[in-house]
Amino acid sequence: MLAGALVSLTAFPFCGDRRRLRLKQRWSAALLDALGVEVEADLTHAVPGALLVANHISWIDIYVINAALPAAFVSKEEVRHWPLIGWLAARNDTIFLRRGSRGHAKIINQQVADVLAQGKHVAVFPEGTTSDGRSLLHFHAALLQPALAAGRPVLPVAISYWELDGQRSLAPRYDGDISLGQCTRAILGRKRLIARLVTTPLRGLNGEDRKQVAAQAREAIALAAGLPLVNNPPETPGGLPVAPPSDARPTGSRSPAPADSA
Repeated sequence: MLAGALVSLTAFPFCGDRRRLRLKQRWSAALLDALGVEVEADLTHAVPGALLVANHISWIDIYVINAALPAAFVSKEEVRHWPLIGWLAARNDTIFLRRGSRGHAKIINQQVADVLAQGKHVAVFPEGTTSDGRSLLHFHAALLQPALAAGRPVLPVAISYWELDGQRSLAPRYDGDISLGQCTRAILGRKRLIARLVTTPLRGLNGEDRKQVAAQAREAIALAAGLPLVNNPPETPGGLPVAPPSDARPTGSRSPAPADSA
């Protein structure tokens, strides 16, 4: 973290976009290496300017994605005020959202569209929370709307963690009552972990609506990660407070729900 803060403070202000993305990628890879995590990435379907839609298991998911496909992440507004982490997030192109605000939704949508239009990636976790890595929760389709509205592709990305003996690892899980310290100690307690990141075919290129794309992305990620689909969505979905389409009726809503979170 301190190394990342140093890079953000001394190098980022003087770098162009490409250089900043390379620095973010290298630092993320270095952090994972220090934790004993090796990244195996299949980037077959990756294209510039795509919305990365990934399953969410651990706090290190962000660094696994950045080590393979450096991206701007969408995060809740509260993170901006966290010591060091909030400062780092703000210096690393994070898009902060104010949940439950339709007015703010338009601003967020435009920010996401602007980043994608520059050929850069934006990443979201549409489950709205972490799982233990053994199943895939409900996807909140509203998170995909900014890319679809801007005519940008959605790239489903499957993340999974494995032990050296080929068994799926639960060490990185950061769900339930597991603390950051407990999660980190579990990761460090393994000699080596393999983080597999697999891109799947692009979605949202044929006029599908966000619910269709979310369902397709979820199925693609489940298949690529070898996960069963769980049909019980979180009670309080998290994510972008995206305003509903003009032809949709607003519906009621760990966080406040978006105006239309389906």
